[in-house]
Amino acid sequence: MYAVFASGGKQHRVEVGMLIDIEKLDVSIGEIVNFSNVLVVSDDEGDLQVGLPYLENATITGEVVKQTKGKKILVFKSKRRKGYSRRRGHRQNLTRIRITGIES
Repeated sequence: MYAVFASGGKQHRVEVGMLIDIEKLDVSIGEIVNFSNVLVVSDDEGDLQVGLPYLENATITGEVVKQTKGKKILVFKSKRRKGYSRRRGHRQNLTRIRITGIES
């Protein structure tokens, strides 16, 4: 059984027991989080439920495991022949969640 839900401007495909990193949520470690923006749910037999755009009675529950940061990316700007260049690093704040249940 898997589901696809939207959070933080991105879509995530999850199964029960998975660990995923999503955009930072303002919740503390150990709290339960419910996601209601479920796009697709597939059961064990392969039946697929697709929402327009969301499924009405579907929710995904998860437990917050960790508040962390992503890998560093480098942002580099330059203008040719002008001697201008800037380099800056960025690390995105993330929340790691363990998926505990999918209800449809």
